[in-house]
Order: sequence, then C-alpha cells, then structure tokens
Amino acid sequence: MHILQLCPRVPYPLHTGGAIAMYDVPAGLVRAGHRVTMLAINTPKHHQPADALDHLGPNFRLVSVDVNTDISASKALKNLLLSRQPYNVERFISAEFGEKLLGILRTEEVDVVQMEGTFVAWYAEFLNRQHRADFRVPPLVLRAHNVEYTIWQMLAKRESNPLKRFFLGTMAARLENFERRHLTQFDAVAAITDDDAQRLRSLGCPEPVLFIPAGVELSRFVPDPAIAVKPRTLFMIGSLNWMPNLEGLEWLLREVWPVFHAEVPDVELHVAGSGTPSSLLAARTDNVIVHGFVESASAFMQQYELMLVPLLSGGGMRIKIIEGMALGKPVLSTPLGAEGIAVRDGHDLLLRDSATAWLEALRAWAGGELPTAAIGAAAAHTAADLYDNRRVTQRFVDLYERLQPVEA
Repeated sequence: MHILQLCPRVPYPLHTGGAIAMYDVPAGLVRAGHRVTMLAINTPKHHQPADALDHLGPNFRLVSVDVNTDISASKALKNLLLSRQPYNVERFISAEFGEKLLGILRTEEVDVVQMEGTFVAWYAEFLNRQHRADFRVPPLVLRAHNVEYTIWQMLAKRESNPLKRFFLGTMAARLENFERRHLTQFDAVAAITDDDAQRLRSLGCPEPVLFIPAGVELSRFVPDPAIAVKPRTLFMIGSLNWMPNLEGLEWLLREVWPVFHAEVPDVELHVAGSGTPSSLLAARTDNVIVHGFVESASAFMQQYELMLVPLLSGGGMRIKIIEGMALGKPVLSTPLGAEGIAVRDGHDLLLRDSATAWLEALRAWAGGELPTAAIGAAAAHTAADLYDNRRVTQRFVDLYERLQPVEA
C-alpha cells in the first residue's frame, strides 16, 4: 500500500515522544514493505532539511512545507477576539500545505491518508470540501495522540491566575468544539490509549474507533553494560516546553521534594528535557540537578535508578515510560502519567496519586524496601511483549486493509 502521512512537524531528531510516535509508524511500514509519503509542516522550532529522513530508504519520501507556527502574542489576542478557531490549531492552517496535499492526491495513487493529531485534523474537512472529479479522496484516518481539549481543561482547572485561567478555559472550549466537529470527517480513528478511545466515542466520533498504542523501536533501547548506574538517584525526562510536563515537575519540586530531601539529603534528582525554562537551570542547593536538553534519552536514563513521572494533566500515552521500561527501569508515576499503558501497580510499575503517597513510595525506595530490580525486569518484559513497534505497525496495516473499497 501507499500511505500518505500528514504531520504537524518533521518528526526528527527523535528527542520527544510526539516525534517518536510519528516516526516509528512510517519506519515500521517501510520495513514491512509498504510505501510512505510523509507530508509535514516544517516549523521554525523543529526545522529540518529535505534529506532529514532519507535513511528510511527508497520506499519513504518526505515532502515538507515551511509554515511559521511560532506563537505570537498579537496573533493570539487577535484570535481570541475575532475567531472561534483554537489558536493552537489555527497556527497550522496553511494554504500552501493544502495545495501540496491536493497535488499529491491528484497525481498519485494513495490508499490511506493518516493525519497525526488534532493540529492537522483541519485538513480532513479541507479535503472533503475540495473533493473533485479529477481525484479520489482515500480513506482518512486520524491518529489521536491526545484528546486535546481535556489537557487544557485540566490545566485551566488548576490555574490560580484568573486571566491565564480564562485563556486556558477558552482554548479548552474551542478545542472541544473543534474536535467534535472534525471527528466526523474521518473514516476511522486510531486512539493511542483505550481511555482516549472512550473519550472520543463520548464526543460523538463515528466507528471505527480503535485503540492502537504507540510502539517503540526496541533496538534503540538496549541497555549498555558500559554505563554504570549511580546509586541513590532519581530522574525525570520529558519536554519541558509541554505544559503538563512542566506543571508536573513544578508540583514535584513544590509538594514532594522539599520534605523528601530534608529526610534523605544524600539522594539526587536529575532532570532533563528540551525547552527547559532558564529559571530551572539556575544553580540549586537541594540536590536537584537540571541538565536541560540531552542528546541521548537512552544514555541519560541508564545512568540513574528510579524514573519519576509526576504528570497531573494530559492525555495520550507517555512514550518515555515505555522507553524507560524497555531499559529495565523501575518507574514511579501518577495514574494519569501511566494512562493507556498495560501495567500493574507493584508488578511492572509503581502508581501513586498524591504527594503523601509519593513521599511514602520514595521513603520505601530510599530504605531499600521496594523490589525495584524485579519491577524493572517485569517492565522490560511488558515493553517487549506489548509495545514492540512491529506489533503496532501490523495493527495499522490491518486497519488500512479494512478501509479499502471492495472491488466490484
């Protein structure tokens, strides 16, 4: 088959969970013998050269369109006052990108168009409006990385600043309206978690709505015996320009770490992530070491003992948890942070939902009372058994085949 994949950015290099999720599907499809054309918005923030993905081989082609998606205070204000479109979607709407999409469909045989997330979902309506006799609109699949509006609802609910809470709440309402309207434009939706699949159905999304998790290319996460684990260390890794990650870290540093550090002052907390605010990079005296961006997530994670995922808002699936599990790392997460991942508390992950519960778990870990080696080993088994990218790729192929028209 020939799959056309629409992406809100060029998913390379593989430094974020979103990039990994968008990259591993075409990589798996090409390896399985299919052909993939990726039409991607080339944003200023993640700008990549035309040959960035040439290593995927001759059955893969990247077509990128430069679009300025940078956040502008003046444009955000104009949007808030004069538009009903969510600003974080409006930034990705481009006439040039739309024309490039039409050009591919007019001149090439495409079996499926897969759109990666809410920010490119607008192009489904665009295609359905632009349908002409000179080309056929193939089946349209939305890969729902999140139910986006729920993230903004959670952030607004916990925001203490009235103006910021109003803005977040307005964006949440607009995103909900947008997602309700555009879900009906698709022939199928692949939700990245089962919880999100249920939310999408409640929004009125027509069937089929399938749960297809994010996969991980496990060859990127083979433990390196040359990397020694530093004892008495915790770590957190994630993009800190994504609001839920930053919110979770700030909660950890405010509600959990001061008490735990006072009780167990020798333990170190190592934090890494792209987009780290400058305020966090300042020198600290509480054994919190902020590394900022690190080139290799795998190498970073292997240096430390216990992985922390203090997520309070968000949806979708934390690919970084799967990566940590693949490396045999024990993980302490909030239930929301591990949503959509098939784990059992105390078996292959630790789930705690409050600052008090987190403190109890960290005290038990520091006192050697948790079977972290067994939890890490079970985690590695779960990652290999359920989240190998080859298994996930086949589920997409099965969906694409299901959507093909029946020959007369």
